[in-house]
Amino acid sequence: MMEESFAKVEREFTDSAKGLIALAPKILSRVQEKNNDPGAYLDLLCVMEEINNTTGYYYRNCHAWNRSIQKSCKAGIKKEGIRSEFVGELLDIYGKSLLMEAPYDFDQYMLYMEYDRPVDMKFYQPRRKQLLQAVKALQDIEDGKIDELFLSLPPRVGKTTLINFFMTWEAGKYPESSNLYSSCSDTVTTSFYNGLLEIMKDPYTYHWQEVFPDAPIVKLNADKLTVNLVTDSRFPTITCRSIDGTLNGACDCDNIQVGDDICKGIEQALNNDVMNRLWQKVMNDYMSRAKQTARRIWMGTRWSLIDPIGNRLDALENDPVFKGLNYKVINMPALNQKGESNFDYKYKKGFSTQDYERIRATFERSDDLASWEAQYMGRPIERSGSLFTTSDFRYYNGELPHEEPTRIFMVVDPAWGGGDYCAAPVCVVYGNDVFIPAVVFTDADKTESIKQIAGLVNDYGVSTIRVEATKMTSGYADELKNKLREMELPTVVETKPANPHASKEERIKDRAPEIKEYFLFLDSQLRSKSYQMFMNNVFSFSLKAKNKHDDAPDSLAMAADMVFRRGSIYGQVFKRFF
Repeated sequence: MMEESFAKVEREFTDSAKGLIALAPKILSRVQEKNNDPGAYLDLLCVMEEINNTTGYYYRNCHAWNRSIQKSCKAGIKKEGIRSEFVGELLDIYGKSLLMEAPYDFDQYMLYMEYDRPVDMKFYQPRRKQLLQAVKALQDIEDGKIDELFLSLPPRVGKTTLINFFMTWEAGKYPESSNLYSSCSDTVTTSFYNGLLEIMKDPYTYHWQEVFPDAPIVKLNADKLTVNLVTDSRFPTITCRSIDGTLNGACDCDNIQVGDDICKGIEQALNNDVMNRLWQKVMNDYMSRAKQTARRIWMGTRWSLIDPIGNRLDALENDPVFKGLNYKVINMPALNQKGESNFDYKYKKGFSTQDYERIRATFERSDDLASWEAQYMGRPIERSGSLFTTSDFRYYNGELPHEEPTRIFMVVDPAWGGGDYCAAPVCVVYGNDVFIPAVVFTDADKTESIKQIAGLVNDYGVSTIRVEATKMTSGYADELKNKLREMELPTVVETKPANPHASKEERIKDRAPEIKEYFLFLDSQLRSKSYQMFMNNVFSFSLKAKNKHDDAPDSLAMAADMVFRRGSIYGQVFKRFF
C-alpha cells in the first residue's frame, strides 16, 4: 500500500521535481568519484533538500543517496593525505546528512542527536551494534509494520534510555498526538520524565530542537509529569504515569503507549493473586487509554509467566480474535548461546562475559538461579513448579576416585539444532555414585553435536552410548556409529524409545530423587560454558512452565533410568569371598 501511494504521488510530480530527481544520480556519481571534494556533497544535499521542498514529502530515494553521502564522507575522512580543513568540512556535511534523515529514520535520529559529542560520552554509538535490532523494531512500529513490540533486555543495558529517545522522536514528529508511558512506580516514571526533558531541553548535548524546530515546548507540568508541544491541549503530547496512578480521564493515547516494568519484582511475581489483580488493573486502567491508532511497546523483566507481558503475549498468540494484529518479540539475553556477553559495549559502558558470570555466580550461591534466568536471560520461571535447586545436588572438585570405575557411559537426548538442544552427559559410575565430568550441550546441527560426543567418548573411554529413539531422530544413532567407527572407537551405541505411558515431565519427576542423591556435578568454578548452560537448563526446568526447559534434565533422567534399571545404584562392588 505504501509503494502504491508513493507511485501515485510521483505521477503528480511537476517537471521541476522530475528534473531535480534526474539530476541527483549524476551528482551522486561525482560524489563517489571525488570522495574528498566537499562541494560535491553539498551539491547533492542541496538538490535533495530542494526535491523534498518541491514534492512536499521526503522522497524515498533520498534514503539511499544519504547513505552514499555518509559512506563517502567516512571514506574521505580516512583517506591518506587529506587536508585537515577538509576533515572538518566532511564532518559538517556528515552531520547535515544525518539531520536531513533524522525526522524519518530512527537510527539516523539517534546518531544525529549526539553526532558532535566525544564518542566515549555518547549513549548510542558505543551501543549501536548491540541495540540496532531493537532500533529497527522501533522503526517498524513507526512504519506501521508491527502494532505491538515486546522488548526484553537485561538491567542497565540502555533499554529505557532508548525508549526515552524513541518517545522524543515520536513527539517531535507528531507534536499534537498523545503518548503514554507507564511503569510500576512514581519513582520510575519521574526518572523517565526527567530523561525526556534532558533530551528535549539541552541544546548543548542533544540536537532535538534542530531536528524538530516546529515543535516547541509550550507547557511542562512536573507534578503531573506531562509535556505539551505546539498547543496546550487537554491531553498532553507525553504523559508519564505509574500503573497505580490516576489514568482514567487524566491521560489519553493515540500514538505510542509504553508499559515498562509494570510488574514491580519478585514479591509480586510469587503471588498469583497479586499477578491477577495487576493484570485486571492493566486491562481496565492502562490498556483502555489507548485509541485505535495507538501502537504498544511492552518491556521489562519477565518475572512470571502470568505477568502482564505474558498474559498479553498469550492472547496475541492463541486467541483467534487477535489474528491480523502484527507483533514482534525481541529477547536479548545477557549471554548468548556460546556463553558470551551480548552487551560488552565499547568504552566499558556495558558488561563483559566475566561480569555476567560473576553476577550469575552470586545468584547461584543464593540458590536463586530462577531470578538470574528472569532478570538476565529473559526466561520467566514459575518457582512453585521448580524441581531442582542448586542446594539439591552433590558436587565434586573435578578429581575422580582413583579406583577403576564400575562403568563409563553416555546418554544422548538428540536434536537437529535450530533452537533445540542436544544434551549428552558423560556418566562415570563408582559403586553408588554417578560422576558427571563433562557434557555436550549444544543447539548446533547434528554434525557438530556428533563430533563433540565422539570427542568425549575418546577422552573418557566411554564404553556404551544410549540414544533416545524417536521418529525425528531415527538416523542420529546411525550417523554417530559411523563417526565412532571412523575414529576406530569400540563403543556400543544402542537406542531405546522413551516410555510411551509417561510424559517427559513425569519421567524427569520420577527420576529426580536418584539424580539428587546419587549424581555428582562439577563445582561451578570448574565448568565449561556448555557445562554451565547444561546446569542452567536443569535449574530452569519447571513442571508448571508453558515453555519447557527440559533437554538437560531429560538426559539426566535417561541416565538415572539406565543406571537404576541395571541395579547399579543399589549394588556395591566388593571382593568375592571364595
